[in-house]
Amino acid sequence: MIQNDQELTATQERIAYFQRLLAQLRVTATPEEFPAVASGYRTEIVSMQEEVLEYLTRHASTPSQRETF
Repeated sequence: MIQNDQELTATQERIAYFQRLLAQLRVTATPEEFPAVASGYRTEIVSMQEEVLEYLTRHASTPSQRETF
């Protein structure tokens, strides 16, 4: 879970990196290997995007779930 703006930026950069990898793999991977290779990156991108949205839709004054334990 993203805790602060620094982690937000790092996660957004990681998403962009994985998206660039997928764009490259669309061209360089064989049609047979592409689905298997792409699915892992896709799953990770979706997970990170959910974390970004969770963080961005939580008011700045609201502590994260990890902070409340």
